[in-house]
Amino acid sequence: MIVIGLTGSIGMGKSTTARMFADAGLAVNDADAVVHDLYRSEAVEPIGKAFPGSIADGSVDRQELARQLAVDPARFKDLEAIVHPLVRQREAQFVQARQAAGDDMIVLDIPLLFEVGGEKRVDVVVVVTCDPRIQRERVLARPGMTVEKFELILARQVPDQVKRRKADFLIDTGEGMEAARSRVDEIIAALRAGRKSETSHA
Repeated sequence: MIVIGLTGSIGMGKSTTARMFADAGLAVNDADAVVHDLYRSEAVEPIGKAFPGSIADGSVDRQELARQLAVDPARFKDLEAIVHPLVRQREAQFVQARQAAGDDMIVLDIPLLFEVGGEKRVDVVVVVTCDPRIQRERVLARPGMTVEKFELILARQVPDQVKRRKADFLIDTGEGMEAARSRVDEIIAALRAGRKSETSHA
């Protein structure tokens, strides 16, 4: 079974691209969705202890947690120490289940793939990218987003040009969604044909 690691910086179109892989018939494990679920289950108690006042109605209050992290960004490490092992546990369960089901290829959608060393857990890395101006426009159009928030998020992510160099395959969503969908199909076909990377990417 080929395990594809799908990643990309904020605003690059990774979530949309992940849905394209799902539409093409591949099982996708969405790390962000797993975190959302953990914030309603296993992560509630440890986060509540580490970040007093961050729990409301039995779930993690993401806005309050974000507020506390904005005040003291060094505490991201405390949050990651709680959340990352739980996410990896869910990921391992997903991989085992899909292997048992006989899948030939799956996708692990991991926003911080390079930041957490996730490339070691996958066979192939696909990076979703676009022109930085398009990225900025997309992100700043989101409700509640500010330039400061955007820059804080970017500061915690491996730069796009570094991700591009480390990728086996690239998908440029700046060329339009239909081009991206065609690219997804090309990558799946290449992997099924036994080609594990492209050396021509910039």
